[in-house]
Amino acid sequence: MALLPILCYPDERLHTVAKPVQAVDARIRKLVADMLETMYDANGIGLAATQVDVHERLIVIDVSEQRNDPMVLVNPEIVWASDEKQVNDEGCLSVPGIYDGVERSTSIKVRALDGEGNERVVEAEGILAVCIQHEMDHLLGKVFVEYLSPLKRNRIKTKMLKARRETARP
Repeated sequence: MALLPILCYPDERLHTVAKPVQAVDARIRKLVADMLETMYDANGIGLAATQVDVHERLIVIDVSEQRNDPMVLVNPEIVWASDEKQVNDEGCLSVPGIYDGVERSTSIKVRALDGEGNERVVEAEGILAVCIQHEMDHLLGKVFVEYLSPLKRNRIKTKMLKARRETARP
């Protein structure tokens, strides 16, 4: 397994729409293992392949307290979403240190393949529903800050660019 570099907003590659995974094979299983290691190392609860510059429809999630219940969703699609919405503070490994409110459906039903290529349906609510919707946005080339006002988004972009410049200095 290997730690993968996580793209940081406003990197244009985060806006790439992911293509479907053609087959859950050894390459995808290795990518899943690497993404899980990267997510755990970064203290995240979800990671989309887009965030590690692989533009295929794959996400990994673990919202468990013990960080020992990973979920793999390959080619996920939301087949049902509740009309009831709720605003939750969200953060993102691609936008470190930034948290803000985003409105999402409180419950969803998702159809996807698991890490072995078996079809599964996941019914989710609470933090899991939020996390799945957040990660699926990445597969569409959307970062959570795009739900915010243009003023907030520009402030975040400026802050991220400044942080990138400061870390690049010798």
